[in-house]
Amino acid sequence: MSNPPMRVAIVPVTPLQQNCSLIWCTRTMRGAFVDPGGDLDRLHAAMQQHQVTIEKILITHGHIDHCGLAGEFAAELGVPIEGPQEADRFWIARLEEDGRKYGVRGVPFEPDRWLVEGDQVTVGDLVLDVYHCPGHTPGHVVFHHVPSKLALVGDVLFQGSIGRTDFPLGNHQDLIDAIVAKLWPLGDDTVFVPGHGQPSNFGHERRTNAFVSDAALGR
Repeated sequence: MSNPPMRVAIVPVTPLQQNCSLIWCTRTMRGAFVDPGGDLDRLHAAMQQHQVTIEKILITHGHIDHCGLAGEFAAELGVPIEGPQEADRFWIARLEEDGRKYGVRGVPFEPDRWLVEGDQVTVGDLVLDVYHCPGHTPGHVVFHHVPSKLALVGDVLFQGSIGRTDFPLGNHQDLIDAIVAKLWPLGDDTVFVPGHGQPSNFGHERRTNAFVSDAALGR
């Protein structure tokens, strides 16, 4: 596609090297940050480099590296926060405490819009579908742009791995079920940006991922 409707720039932030994504609509040049956990100076530089006007912040889940400074950033930019699902209120409420533990500044916030399964979010002319994918955290959501065959999956799925489920309110079976029932049907050719590490596609993970490949699950 010579001029795709959506572009994505990945900006790793915090000492945990979390993949904050700057996504934007190429027609309107309006965009959103997905999971701006910290290093706000780097995020300001990215939006200036790509000449994008930020209109909102999207959050996949409430962990410190994904949203520690989202509230502060939203106030700076004068934009709303959408996501995650409300079950992650537990995590957002403890951002300051978790920040001390990980050496990352965290500021609790209240999203302007909690998201639920079946919701849609808009960025410029783009429309992204919302999937509730609990397991890593209870309120984790995934954003999927159908025309681009691209998903922003936070810490649900990684290249060769899956999200941890040993944190409070984690659930291993919920995570497996969400990946199989909600992500795989989006198509093997769908590329995903994970919360850490390199992008992959669902087909590759179904063939090779030691946790959720068809072979690993006996499918």
